[in-house]
Amino acid sequence: MTLEDLKEEYDKLQNIYGAKELDSIYNGGCSKNPDICFVFMNPTGKNIASDKSWKGRKSPWLSTKNIWKLFYNVNLLSEYTFNEIQRKKPKEWDYEFCDYVYDEIEKNKVFITNLGKCTQIDARPLPDEVLKKYLNLLLKEIEIINPKVIITFGNQVSSIILNKKIAVSENRKICHEIEINKNKYRVYPVYYPVGNGIFNIDKSIEDIKWIIDKEIKSNKK
Repeated sequence: MTLEDLKEEYDKLQNIYGAKELDSIYNGGCSKNPDICFVFMNPTGKNIASDKSWKGRKSPWLSTKNIWKLFYNVNLLSEYTFNEIQRKKPKEWDYEFCDYVYDEIEKNKVFITNLGKCTQIDARPLPDEVLKKYLNLLLKEIEIINPKVIITFGNQVSSIILNKKIAVSENRKICHEIEINKNKYRVYPVYYPVGNGIFNIDKSIEDIKWIIDKEIKSNKK
């Protein structure tokens, strides 16, 4: 099975749980043994790629600004690319620039995805029952890409993926494990850094830098 094979399933769920006028948003970045797999919640219509007329990649966070501050501040995005993102208006994100941003993400051995692929018009919260419909597909995604470490954002996403109640405030810099087909993966819950969680972005940056130092850099020495 490949990531491409999963798209049909995501699109079926979009028709059930997402906005009917919008497309699913899938994933993007390094899809073969990335250092980090970042798992967010679900996409919104602010992503230019959710428009049904969009013919380019359908990856998370395209045409948005705030989340890229996180990637820049943890040294996973260059200053030049970050400044270009901050300079551009949403409609100025063309196919070429979207590929450019994700080519850099891929080179930095990062994979970005959401637990739920059901795009909503806005950032309305989704019930656990909806996000759980995507869990098995996400686990297949993880198995396909085989990341060194997984970072989950927020209490809800972390709790669903780890199958136990997680409060990020009590789990900062604490490693958990999930097992998929007898392979174990290291998982770190981190504060959700955008939207209502923007006030926690500094804590997210601190924890991700710590995780990178511990899990990635130390293993390369």
